Amino acid sequence: MRTPPVLVYDGDCAFCTSSVQFAERRVRPRCEIVPWQFADLDGLGVTRRRAEHEVLWVTPRGRVYGGARAVAKALLSAGGAWAVLGAVLSLPVVRWAAHGAYRIIAVNRHRMPGGTPACAIPANRRPGRVPD
Repeated sequence: MRTPPVLVYDGDCAFCTSSVQFAERRVRPRCEIVPWQFADLDGLGVTRRRAEHEVLWVTPRGRVYGGARAVAKALLSAGGAWAVLGAVLSLPVVRWAAHGAYRIIAVNRHRMPGGTPACAIPANRRPGRVPD
């Protein structure tokens, strides 16, 4: 069994990387943070396709949460006021709205602060990518 949880994100996306750097500095989730490009996806029990699609939170027992639920789990792990926000994001009605907001942000991440045009290109078509 793995310890601690793992937060997996898109290391090729400038917006995602900026968001993770903010989380590392300010939120300080209790987890290992790794870009999917360098993660042992098989060992984590996730597919490359899913890792390309959304941020993932993988528990030590192998349960995988994606998107807004992964963000909520990271916030909960940080404790304090961040955990309160994570708990709110985990409430059923809020979770549904957070999922919708997450999808909108994910689709438009190249337009977000810190994003670049490369964030809009599917991972398998980015320059320098080795085909599977």
